Amino acid sequence: MDKSGKLILVPTPIGNLQDITLRAVTVLKTADLILAEDTRVSVKLLKHLEIEKHMMSHHKFNEHKTLTSIVAQIEMGNTVALISDAGTPAISDPGFLLVRACVEKGLEVECLPGPTALIPALAVSGLPTEKFVFEGFLPQKKGRQTRLKFLAEETRTMLFYESPFRLAKTLGQFCEYFGAERKACVCRELSKMFEEINRGDVKELAEYYTAHPPKGEIVIVVEGKA
Repeated sequence: MDKSGKLILVPTPIGNLQDITLRAVTVLKTADLILAEDTRVSVKLLKHLEIEKHMMSHHKFNEHKTLTSIVAQIEMGNTVALISDAGTPAISDPGFLLVRACVEKGLEVECLPGPTALIPALAVSGLPTEKFVFEGFLPQKKGRQTRLKFLAEETRTMLFYESPFRLAKTLGQFCEYFGAERKACVCRELSKMFEEINRGDVKELAEYYTAHPPKGEIVIVVEGKA
């Protein structure tokens, strides 16, 4: 019987390496090929898990060029595991284009449940969780103001990823477009040693992070319009 190939999206820890699942370890051990956003980052995880496996780079700068060869390997019966530097592939990370290509070819695609930054941030924020919208990273330049104007009317809880270098500026823009009293929560370095959860209105948070420039990975949770 011919071996059936598949693509498996494997979430990896966003900080604490103990957050890897047993199933994820099994997949990484048995896959024919591991696609990594940055092999220099992923090799540290694989060494921690005592896994020796061939890896290939798959990131936003080369994913258009590598699609055809990767799909061909899956068509030949190989199991390909896709991992990003941290979290779930295809969520503000490479993966969508490869998943779409496999779907269009009728190939099996599987995604393991596992670590992602946005859900823990939402859960600890103290803001409504029954309905929310994930915006990922806002446009840095073109389209940013248009998007902020649109989101000013959003009634659901909003989640954003942001760079520490732009955090204070972004919170200042939230003051301008959403109103200074809008409640928010900044989650920094989730699951890591220096995890920080900071709640308040966007004005307070903007002032705090202007005075205390942050480091690390950041999720901003903002309440929707009343």
